[in-house]
Amino acid sequence: MLYSVVAVAYLTGMDYSQIITMEPGKRSGKPCIRGLRMTVADVLGYLASGMTHEEILRDFPYLTEADILASLAFAADRERKLETVAG
Repeated sequence: MLYSVVAVAYLTGMDYSQIITMEPGKRSGKPCIRGLRMTVADVLGYLASGMTHEEILRDFPYLTEADILASLAFAADRERKLETVAG
């Protein structure tokens, strides 16, 4: 089920611009979730460690499924941009 939700977000070109924010004075300007102190890297790290979306949402009730998908979409876009520069 997770794969299909992520695939839909990826294929639809999810607009994460209202969810992922970067502020110079917050977390050293790292991409954060909705102006909170939770970074995209934090979310990706939790996912990489094996946490499910449900576990993340339970441990961090201020996050939403859209926040997790936006983090993944942001990371995918950043990776594509790196491939373009390096290629």
